[in-house]
Amino acid sequence: MLYKRRWPLLIFLVPGLLFMFIFLYVPFIENIKNSFYDMTAIVEMPGTKWKFIGLRNYRKLITDPDVGTALFNSLKMMVLTILFEVGIAFILAVLVSQVKKLQQLFRTLYFFPVVISATALGLLFKLFYNYNGGMLNQILEYFGKEPVNWLSTELAFTMICIPTLWSYIGFYFVILLTGLSDISDDLYEAAAIDGCNRFKQVFYITLPMMKPVFFTSVTLAVTGALKVFDLPWVMVPNGAPQGVTHFLGTYMYQTTFSLSNFDYGSTLAILIVVLGIVVSRMMRFLTKDRKGGE
Repeated sequence: MLYKRRWPLLIFLVPGLLFMFIFLYVPFIENIKNSFYDMTAIVEMPGTKWKFIGLRNYRKLITDPDVGTALFNSLKMMVLTILFEVGIAFILAVLVSQVKKLQQLFRTLYFFPVVISATALGLLFKLFYNYNGGMLNQILEYFGKEPVNWLSTELAFTMICIPTLWSYIGFYFVILLTGLSDISDDLYEAAAIDGCNRFKQVFYITLPMMKPVFFTSVTLAVTGALKVFDLPWVMVPNGAPQGVTHFLGTYMYQTTFSLSNFDYGSTLAILIVVLGIVVSRMMRFLTKDRKGGE
């Protein structure tokens, strides 16, 4: 036994559990309760009792077209995170793993966008996309082209996805590169002797050996797509234009704090939590056998 007396461990565990209970579980339970009441009185007539409305907010959730748009955008973001965030990060990790001397430099360069504030990135790309004097339109005008409204209804979602996905590629790059470093060089040397080229080594050695790390990255990326908020909100607040760029997080924030609809905002928050649990459990189920039956 490493620890013969277990009670000293409680000294370190109890504060963390209390912190989670007070700031995570209690607010979540309050959200559940608030979703069954009409809380408009908290703004209109402070001090009055809330009116119990039962499942009205949940029925509204099903018929609300903005929820459909936000949910569809979040689902699309999940797919894009797998293809671009994890996919590009894996390609970069494989390439950088072949470079021994400058590996630390590449780690720093690719991870740098992760440490930059999402608000700063959002403002930066908003300036890039600005119709009057934005960098992209200045380039087009230099070549004699007409300026483009990069945040129009047709282009806004794509333009928001670009910085959102780019900013987290470095995060998964570091995770995957660390996993690659655990693979013995002897396997690659033996494969090279048998005539296996670099491309085949990736499919027959790297991918099978990297499955646990790869699936962990995919799970983090998919669940993280449900929490997309800050960067899109800075670039196009309130889901502009015409609500087509709303994600679940941005729509919840607008409903709760911009429109002061606290009960419906609580319902949206519960939807995000439930979807996060469902998606994480699905990913765990899909990857359980591949991870060795965890």
